[in-house]
Amino acid sequence: MSASVTRTGAAGPDRRRRLVAAGVGNFMEWFDFAIYGFFATAIGANFFPSSSPTASLLSTLAVYGVAFLMRPVGGFVIGAIGDRRGRRFALMLSVVLMGLATALIALLPPFAAIGVAAPVLLVLLRCVQGFSAGGEWTGSAAFLVESAPSDRRGITASVIPMTAALAVAVGAGSALLIQSAVAPEDIVGWGWRIPFLAAFPLTLVGLYLRMKLEDTEVFRELKARGDIADAPIRAVGRSGGRNVAISFALSAITVLGFYYIATYVTTFLTVTVKMDRFAALVVVAVGALLYAALCPVMGALSDRVGRRPVSLIGGAGLAVFAVPAFLLMATGNPVVAVLGLVLFGIFEAMHNSTTTVMLIELFPAHMRSTGSAIGYNLGAALIAGPGPLIAAALAAAGAGVGLPAVYMAGVALVCTIILWRVLPETRRRDLGPGEQRGPIAAPTPDNATTRS
Repeated sequence: MSASVTRTGAAGPDRRRRLVAAGVGNFMEWFDFAIYGFFATAIGANFFPSSSPTASLLSTLAVYGVAFLMRPVGGFVIGAIGDRRGRRFALMLSVVLMGLATALIALLPPFAAIGVAAPVLLVLLRCVQGFSAGGEWTGSAAFLVESAPSDRRGITASVIPMTAALAVAVGAGSALLIQSAVAPEDIVGWGWRIPFLAAFPLTLVGLYLRMKLEDTEVFRELKARGDIADAPIRAVGRSGGRNVAISFALSAITVLGFYYIATYVTTFLTVTVKMDRFAALVVVAVGALLYAALCPVMGALSDRVGRRPVSLIGGAGLAVFAVPAFLLMATGNPVVAVLGLVLFGIFEAMHNSTTTVMLIELFPAHMRSTGSAIGYNLGAALIAGPGPLIAAALAAAGAGVGLPAVYMAGVALVCTIILWRVLPETRRRDLGPGEQRGPIAAPTPDNATTRS
C-alpha cells in the first residue's frame, strides 16, 4: 500500500534537543570505537606483545573485528528493548554500556602485569562495546527519523553519520595532541589511555541529555493503541525477512566504507605507505571533517530526489573508485591523500546517509527498532567487521598498494547489483503505527522511483 501521509514531527525546540541528544551520544559511541583504531599499535604492544610489530597490529585489529561479532547480539537485544520499552530507554542503555566499557579499557593492566588475563579482558570489554554499538546507530536513527518532518527525514538522519565522522576527526585530533605532547615510549606506556578516560564524561553528558527527552510520538502512539509487539524478534522473523536482507546489503557497504575511513586509513598510511604518523593523522582528520560536511548534503539530496538513486550511485561509486582513491592516498603526498580520502568519502556519504534513513523507513513501527538493528548489525559483523583486518592482511601480502581497497570494491559491487534489483524507494512512506504491516514491495518499472 502506498502511503504519503505528511508528519510534522516534533516541535522546533524539542526537535533540536533530540538532535543534540542523539548526536552527542552517537559522537561518544564512535569516538570510543575510533580511538581504538588510532592507538592500535600502542594497544597491540600492551596486550599482544610480539617480536613482530605486524603480528601485534593484526592481533589488535582482530580484536577490533571480534567486537563486531557481538553487534548482532546487541542488535537483537537492544533493538527489541527499543520496540518494547521505547526508543529513549534503548538509547540510554547503549550509551551507558559503551562509556563504562571504554573507561575500563583505559584502566586495564598490560600483558606484562597480569599475563594472558590482559588480552582476555580486552576482548570481553570490546565485546561489551560491540554489544552497545549494536543498538546505538539504528536506535539513534529511529529516534531522530520518527521525530522529523516527513520531507526532512534524510537530512535529519544524516546527523548520525555526520557525528560519527566528527568523532573520527576528534579522535585523530586527540591522537595528534597526544603524539605532540607525549614521548613515543610514554604513548605506549600510558598515553594511549588518555582519550579512553576522556570519553567517560561524554557518557554522562549523553546519558543526561537522553534522560531529559520524551520518547518519540510514534512510540507513544504505539503504546496508546496497545500495539507494542510482545515478541518483536519473532515479528521480524515472520514478516520482515526481506527487509532484513535489504538492510544487510545496505549496511555491508556502508559500515565497511565507514570503518575504512575510521580505522584502516591511518594504518594504511603509516604502515603501508610509510607516511609520517603526524601527517597521516592530519590527513584522516581533514578527510573525516570534509566527509562529515558531505553527509547532510547527501541526506538533503535524498529528500529531494529519493533514497534509491542516491544509494545506488553511492554504492556503484565505491565499487569503481575505492581502488583509485587508495592509489591517490598511496602517493604519500598529504594533499593528494586528502583528495583520495574525499573521493572515497563522497560516495560513502551518499550511501551512508541514505542507508541510515532507509533502515528506519523499511520497517513498520512495531518492529522498527528490532528489524533495522538486526539487518544492520548482521551486515556490520559478517562483512564490515573483518574489513580492517582483511585490508591489513592484503597490504601485508605486498601485492600492490591498491590491493587493500579491492575488498571494499568487491563488496560494493556485489551488494549494489543485488540492491539494484530489490531496493525500493522509501522516501514518502508514513512511519506511524498501523502502516507498513507487510514487507515493502521490490522495485518494478512502475515503482522503482515513485513507490513509497
